Amino acid sequence: MARGAPSSADLQVVRELAARGVVVTARQLESWRRAGLLPRHRRRGLGRGRGSVVDAVDPLVVESAAALARHLRQGRDRRLAVLEWFAEAGTLPVEPEAVRVPEPPIGTVRQALVWVLERSVAQRLTELARSAAGTGEEGRDALYAAAGRIPGPYRPVAHPALVRAALETGKDLPAEAEGPDLRSVVHLVAAIGLGGQEVGADALAEAFTGFNLHGLTVEDWQQRLSAAERGKGPPVNWALFERYADAVGPIKRASDEELVRARTVLVGLRGFSCMYLLHGLCLPETPAQAALRQRIDDLGVFPLLDLVIVADPSPGQFALGLTVCLQPFYDNLYETLTQQLTVNTDIFSIPSDETGPAGFSEAWIRTLREPANAAPQDGGGADSGPGERPG
Repeated sequence: MARGAPSSADLQVVRELAARGVVVTARQLESWRRAGLLPRHRRRGLGRGRGSVVDAVDPLVVESAAALARHLRQGRDRRLAVLEWFAEAGTLPVEPEAVRVPEPPIGTVRQALVWVLERSVAQRLTELARSAAGTGEEGRDALYAAAGRIPGPYRPVAHPALVRAALETGKDLPAEAEGPDLRSVVHLVAAIGLGGQEVGADALAEAFTGFNLHGLTVEDWQQRLSAAERGKGPPVNWALFERYADAVGPIKRASDEELVRARTVLVGLRGFSCMYLLHGLCLPETPAQAALRQRIDDLGVFPLLDLVIVADPSPGQFALGLTVCLQPFYDNLYETLTQQLTVNTDIFSIPSDETGPAGFSEAWIRTLREPANAAPQDGGGADSGPGERPG
């Protein structure tokens, strides 16, 4: 074989992928291999002084190249493709007989996670807060001004029970169903760098209320935080908040096994969160679903799931979710909800319906196609305009 010419094994990989409609070149394969993304073909020694030979194309090489080809495109950073590949490898195939996606090299995954997280909004805010420490009012004003220029405040979704009630009755969602946005979270970020007393109990109460934890109101949080400031209540552990706010450090410290476990937790919690959310889209009710939602409600964790779990995350959102799921709290939550699911696994089986998941799907589609069954709002007749009362 001429120097620099592609190997016969790589040419075979190119042909196998082409048969699937996946276009790669031998040059791409070698480029990915040099970047540490693609393994080399396994070789067999021919004996002393006789070199080695590739007996057969390694399926790991073929499937790894296929995964890279799915997620790479012209002009895209490879690290983003690696994160999408890592996320895909943690998801079970839709078809039972489908080939499982191989794992990318874990070292390249860690590098990609650090690269993405260092550029995330969360990390930028945390670094701003740390740089503002000890700079007084001027530093605080600069922090808030900089935070205000960062786009994309997160707004929690409306509670699925309220969405379902609105769909079933044909009424609009109540104004309070949308919940507060989390723009006020910048107060928590400021407290990490400046200290809670510099930010003030009122601002922090507004920030905590944005998370909607345990149904506490702004007044509830104000009372708790004011009591903590006066030494008449449990103190707020801002060091703990600072540790959780650091997105990059936990990824650097985590072992390879811990990164894979965090992905398992993230994927699992995503399934539980989606199940809860789909209740709002009139998913047919089953005892197993009701019990799972009740468990989530008893724990008061739906706002946290809503905050960190995204059904179809971008690589950046996936990286942040993975960091969060390194925390023992989310690992324990995943185990708790998984245990609940084992009590009754008939999530997609309507009682007394022997057709099982197929009948469940048909019932859901039928419900989504049907208009709301409730009478018009305010007793309006057919000739009443939207929002009008009959004369």
